[in-house]
Amino acid sequence: MTITQKFRDSLQAAFYFVAAIWLIQLFQFITGIDLGGFGILPREAAGLRGILFAPLLHSGWPHLLANTPPLFFLTILLFFFYRRIAIRSFLMVYLLTGLAMWLFARDEISSSGFSHTAVHIGASGVIYGLVAFIFWTGIFRRNLKSIILALIVLFYYGSMFIGILPVQEDPNISWDGHLLGALAGIFTAFWFKNSRENDENRPTYSWEQEPEPEKQYFLERDAFEKTKAERHREREAGGNDWFSSGTW
Repeated sequence: MTITQKFRDSLQAAFYFVAAIWLIQLFQFITGIDLGGFGILPREAAGLRGILFAPLLHSGWPHLLANTPPLFFLTILLFFFYRRIAIRSFLMVYLLTGLAMWLFARDEISSSGFSHTAVHIGASGVIYGLVAFIFWTGIFRRNLKSIILALIVLFYYGSMFIGILPVQEDPNISWDGHLLGALAGIFTAFWFKNSRENDENRPTYSWEQEPEPEKQYFLERDAFEKTKAERHREREAGGNDWFSSGTW
């Protein structure tokens, strides 16, 4: 497959996913229907559906606009450079993030002295998962391509990792979703660390295929063994001659 075809396929994958999110937001905007109830309600049976639907839902246009560029770019990177595992790793990050949020995320949010039920929505958990996946894949595989991708992600998105700490000014920001998404990305990178792409396999050079030449030695390897044996025989022969001579 040519580079142009790989790039086109990667662009299509990113476009389809982002387009689906935008169409859902547009539907909510036009109809006035709030689909937030399909988000993740931690440890509630009704919240299990959020594992599938929460990343597709956003609280408004600013929320969607903030998530679109990194989601689009990271999806392209994933599908272009890790084509062999792209679908599996994306789904693994997506589902593990949602499952971890359902199990461990906050179920209440306190703001201005009031508490309300936490419903987690948005693709930011998946974004943090993709950032962590690409970065830690470079750590685990340690080949040139994966290391360069890890450095690119670190350069552009390194500042995002402040978002995994519970120090956000806005209590409605799901820092726990960010943290759990990052952990899901690390686990996925470890899981697929040995599923290397064709261009990651080190070539076997011609000199590595040649048989190793036989070692040459200055003396024969058994030279000293022969000398020892000969001396032993000489001692035995000399001893027998001395004994048979009758001299005491």
